[in-house]
Amino acid sequence: MTDQAARNVSLEQMDTDTTLHAYTALDEHLKNGPERIIASGNGIYITDTQGRTYIDSMASLFCVNVGYGRSEVADAISEQAHKMAYFHTFCGNANEPQILLADRLLNGLLPQNMSKILFASSGSEANDANVKLAWNYQIFRGKPKKRKIIAREGGYHGVTVMGASLSGLPIMHQAFGLPLDCVIHTDKPHYFWGGNPGESELDYSKRLAKNLDELIQREDPETVCAFIAEPVMGAAAAVCPPEGYFQEIQKVLDKHDVLFIADEVITGFGRLGAWFGSELYGIEPDLMTLSKGITSAYMPSSASVVSKKVWDVISATHPEMPMFASGSTAAGHPIACAAALACLDIYENENLINNAKVVGKYFKDQLNERIGDHPLMGEVRGEGLMLAVELVADKDTKEVLNLEWDCSHRLFDLCLEEMLITRGFFGHNSSSFAPPLTITTSEVDDIIGRFEKGLNKLADELVADGRWKPKN
Repeated sequence: MTDQAARNVSLEQMDTDTTLHAYTALDEHLKNGPERIIASGNGIYITDTQGRTYIDSMASLFCVNVGYGRSEVADAISEQAHKMAYFHTFCGNANEPQILLADRLLNGLLPQNMSKILFASSGSEANDANVKLAWNYQIFRGKPKKRKIIAREGGYHGVTVMGASLSGLPIMHQAFGLPLDCVIHTDKPHYFWGGNPGESELDYSKRLAKNLDELIQREDPETVCAFIAEPVMGAAAAVCPPEGYFQEIQKVLDKHDVLFIADEVITGFGRLGAWFGSELYGIEPDLMTLSKGITSAYMPSSASVVSKKVWDVISATHPEMPMFASGSTAAGHPIACAAALACLDIYENENLINNAKVVGKYFKDQLNERIGDHPLMGEVRGEGLMLAVELVADKDTKEVLNLEWDCSHRLFDLCLEEMLITRGFFGHNSSSFAPPLTITTSEVDDIIGRFEKGLNKLADELVADGRWKPKN
C-alpha cells in the first residue's frame, strides 16, 4: 500500500502494468484491467475490493473444497510457519508434517495398492513426475523403448510442457508447438455426443476400448508406456465415464503392458462424493496425481502417488543410476503439509465426503427438475459436486449451438450479473459447477435460481438478434 500511495495509481492499474495473467486475453487485459480483485472469502462466498459479494459455485478452480475463511487451516499454517517454515526434502531430509501427511494418506485414504508419495507444488509438476516415474519403471524393466503416453481428447493435465502436451485441448498447443512427439491422444468418452443411435453406454465403452487397442497396436505396444485419464474430466466440463468404461480400458492396458496414471487433481479429496474417483469407478491405478483438494488451495501442494508394482521396480538397486534424480524445491513443504493435515481433519470431522455425495445428488436432481426442460438444455451431467450442463440448439436432434457465438462464456458473463461465478469453456457450450464441499441444499437452490436467470437472459438474447429460435 505504501508503493500504491507513492505511485498514486490504483491496484487495477498496477495489475495492468505488471502482471501477465494465465488464460487471459492479454490485449483485453491491457485495455480493461483485471476482471475483479478478490479481497475476502467466507464459505461459498467471495467479496471483491468494490464490496461486491458473489457465490463461487466453482470453488475457484475446483479446489477450495473446505470453503473460504477456514481459521483451522489458517491457524495450522501460522503455527507451522512460526515453528519451522521450511527445509528441503532432498537427500533424505524430512519434516514432521510431511511424514504425518504421507502416512495418513497411505494408511486409510488412498487405494491399498499404493506405496509411496512424492510431493510437489502443483498438479502439473506431479503429472510431469508421474511420466518420469513411468519412464523410470520401463527403463528399469529393460524396456526403454516404451516411451509413448496416451492421453484423451478434451483432457486436462497441466501447463508444463509435458502437462500441456498431455492435455487434449488445441488452445494449449497451437501457440507453443505442442504436443510433444511422445504424446498421443485417443477418444473423449462423452456418450451424449459420441454414442451412436441405439448404442448402449456399455457398447460405447467397448467401442472406445477397441479404438484404444487398435491405436496401441498401430503404435507398437513395445513403444507405449502409459495411459493417463481423469476419472471425471474437468476441462471437458464434468464428463463422466460411460458404463463399464474404465473396466474395458483396463483390459486393454493389461493386455499391452501399459501403466495407468489416474489424474485425481480435481476428483480427489471428496469432489465426487468419494475420497477418490479411482475408488468410485473401480480404477486400478499404477500412479496417481493429487493436488487442489489436498490443501483446498490454502497452500500450493501436490503429490505423485506410486503403487507397490511401480515402487518395487524403481526402488531396486541400479548401479548405473544411484539416485532418483528428480524433485522440486517445495516438495513436502512443511507449511503446505500442515495445511493439508488441517484440511483432512475438516473433511473427516464434518463428513464432507458424504455431504458432497448427498448434496451433489440434490444439486443434480434440482438442475434436472428446474431447468432440464429449458429449450437450450441438452444434458445435465456429473457426479457428486462436479456437475455441468450442456447447451444445444435443439435437444431432440442434438443440434449444436454455433460455437462462434461462444455461448458458454456469454452465459458466464450473464451469471456474473446475478453475482454467481460459474465456469465458461472453449470449444463446447457447457457451464460447470464445483462448489466447496461445505455447500448446503439452500445454497444450491440459490445457485440454481441465479443460474436460471442467466440462462433465460441468454435465450432472450439469442432470440432477439435472430440467431436462435426455440423449438418448443
